[in-house]
Amino acid sequence: MSAREPDAGRAAGADDVAPGFRTNGTVGAVAPEPGTNPAGAAAASGEGTGPAGSTAAPEGRAGSVAGPGMDTAAASSAGELEHSEPVVVPTEHGTFSTVGWRVPVPSGVPAAEHLSLSAPPPPEEAHLPPLVRLHSECLTGDVLGSWRCDCGPQLHLAMERVARHGGTVLYLRNHEGRGIGLINKLRAYKLQDGGADTVDANTLLGLPAEARDYTAAGRILAAMGLTEIRLLSNNPDKVAKLEALGITVTQMVPHEVHARHENIDYLRTKRDRMHHHLTHLTPGENS
Repeated sequence: MSAREPDAGRAAGADDVAPGFRTNGTVGAVAPEPGTNPAGAAAASGEGTGPAGSTAAPEGRAGSVAGPGMDTAAASSAGELEHSEPVVVPTEHGTFSTVGWRVPVPSGVPAAEHLSLSAPPPPEEAHLPPLVRLHSECLTGDVLGSWRCDCGPQLHLAMERVARHGGTVLYLRNHEGRGIGLINKLRAYKLQDGGADTVDANTLLGLPAEARDYTAAGRILAAMGLTEIRLLSNNPDKVAKLEALGITVTQMVPHEVHARHENIDYLRTKRDRMHHHLTHLTPGENS
């Protein structure tokens, strides 16, 4: 079975989102703060949705919005957050209300653009904090279907779970290779072919093992009213970074896909050296 097919890479029990690693947050429904963009909260709660689960447009018109909870000086310093109006995007994994986001970066650098894919929950799950998946851009895995990583299957599984249970997949650009960029990622692959693991390969290139910044994710989630969430992730560091940005993670919901022979060493390194919670590390289970 190809990794591009819907069931490839899926973990056993993937539809069950109740078990997880609890954090210190309080489980409860999410309501947008005054002045925030209600699109995300509407998608998560099912309120204000149109045909095919699409959310109503944010209040006012699409354009520049200051991040919620930020005072004027902070908003001016950080720059304005821009977004498109929600549009319905049907996919093989489900139908989503989709919003493009442009997040300012330091002067002289083009603004980064990201994408949120949201769906309302079924009535029986509407009382829960929404599921959120932060998915880092991976051209080789997401687009080409590379088996060197688990990114493609993780993206597909996240879309399926959010379509079924409600919530948001936030697709983060400029995170290629855990933040080192496409060319450097390919250079790291070359070193891995010579025996280095994914951590040592980055170090040999003079690069950090983890270079992703989640500030943009925090701003977008806050603008969507998603300040209390259940996070689809196996990575405790991602939880800690979101919490530091003011996002309450009530639960880290396991989001694991089965290993392949081509990526088993990579996944073991993520477990052993990067402290990811991974248990399905027997290759070939999904082949």
